[in-house]
Amino acid sequence: MRSAIKEFARPNSAASVFSFLKYAQWRLPFRQYRSFVENKHGVEVGGPSALFRTVLPVYEFVGRLDGVNFSTDTIWEGRLESGENFNYYKNRTGHQFIADATDLSDIASESRDFLLSSNCLEHVANPLKALTEWKRVIKPGGALILVLPNKDSNFDHRRPFTTFEHLLDDFNGDVGEDDLTHLEEILALHDLPMDPPAGDLEHFRQRSLKNFENRTLHHHVFDVPLIERMLDHVGFEILDVTTTRTDFFALGRKKS
Repeated sequence: MRSAIKEFARPNSAASVFSFLKYAQWRLPFRQYRSFVENKHGVEVGGPSALFRTVLPVYEFVGRLDGVNFSTDTIWEGRLESGENFNYYKNRTGHQFIADATDLSDIASESRDFLLSSNCLEHVANPLKALTEWKRVIKPGGALILVLPNKDSNFDHRRPFTTFEHLLDDFNGDVGEDDLTHLEEILALHDLPMDPPAGDLEHFRQRSLKNFENRTLHHHVFDVPLIERMLDHVGFEILDVTTTRTDFFALGRKKS
């Protein structure tokens, strides 16, 4: 297993955003990520994502990209319909699937060259189940490009990191996406001022109780060791893990 871990800070002023994006792209082994998507057919779970246009701008190089979202109405994308309308880059579109991240049964096994997911897996109650399903649809030797939030810069910063053993228990127990095991911890430790849409504590509680409908909760909190152990466990060779102030970027290749 080879893991490259790098750190850099996010800029504070609008004038420095462009420089930061170029710097971030330079720090990431972009050519390596790009080689797994260029002129190839992939799928994105929980997209489209601005990060794949900016910090890790892979959209412009893919041959075709389909999308998966859990509902026809989400907080992030608004109204959605299944069909050839997943608009991921300029006027380029792929097929929009409506499906849970843990059940991609409408997508054939080993039918995609790569899978992208940015800031989605933390919203999944059973991450190992999702990763196992994602691996299923990727061809042998194909890639998973995964982005997860770094708690240091968001409303999870008071919460403890999830343990791998906990994720394994969830997987073995076939925990469903209606699970609210972590709700009391979240309500106690969530930094509400850093999450204005959550409102006050009572509004946040009521919204969270409907999480199966809105999927806004961060069930789990990740760090580099947990990401590496998850990917290795489900059968990915880890090619890169890059840490930024806001996110973790990981590149894994499906083992044959």
